Amino acid sequence: MKHYYRVLTIAGSDSCGGAGIQADIKTMHSLGCYAMSAITAVTVQNTLGVSQVHGVPTDIVRGQIEAVLDDIGADAMKIGMLLTADNVACVAELLLTRNINNVVLDPVMVSTSGKRLLAEDAIGVMKEELFPLTRVITPNLPEAELLLGGSIESDEESMASAARELSARFGTSVLLKAGHMEGDNLVDFFYDNEAKVLIELPSKRVESRNTHGTGCTMSSAFASYLAKGWSLQDAARGAKEYINNAIIRGADYEIGHGHGATFLLPSAETENKE
Repeated sequence: MKHYYRVLTIAGSDSCGGAGIQADIKTMHSLGCYAMSAITAVTVQNTLGVSQVHGVPTDIVRGQIEAVLDDIGADAMKIGMLLTADNVACVAELLLTRNINNVVLDPVMVSTSGKRLLAEDAIGVMKEELFPLTRVITPNLPEAELLLGGSIESDEESMASAARELSARFGTSVLLKAGHMEGDNLVDFFYDNEAKVLIELPSKRVESRNTHGTGCTMSSAFASYLAKGWSLQDAARGAKEYINNAIIRGADYEIGHGHGATFLLPSAETENKE
């Protein structure tokens, strides 16, 4: 009997299809995984930004997660927008009782257009209760600054140090994304907390306005590779390659009047590393 690689995403819905649950499901499917979802919020948004956010009650969030895990189970989990402290505490509580090792958390806090996507009182709960239960967190530079409580210079030495500090403080592996670095050479830093190894993931900056959902896509790719049995470092390299190729391929497309969605790589163009 054949079995799917099962990945559950817990995140918000994006009405324009570029980020959140929609980006997660597309990415997981393109990488040969069976995608499941628990929706935490419904957003009103398009390529120009987020205008409204409507939270899903925590008991419904819990119900979605339990329904999926009780019946189907999951080989990996990707966590994105949680919105409220109650949702954060709920997910942490469920992780304590479920045997899911491959948890990738993208600490979504504020949209590009400035709309808050995580309540102020939820940040502490996330750091104290949820981070220690994850295998990987994938902050960008502004999110890392919020988590560490101070500014981080956008140079390679400072970012490498920040990745190590985040890992030491929260007891998890860290993929610190370099999209906010200046210049043409971008280096993401992955600190493998299990092997105590820091690796660099370099790429060239791609001029494109189609970058909506890059963080969601990258973390979903990471979770998908972990579900398929890849090592942490191979999954980090695979996620970096996936998102970089998606940005390159999508640069010439036109969709919407703002930041278009990241290009979805067809299944035939993704490497399947058993």
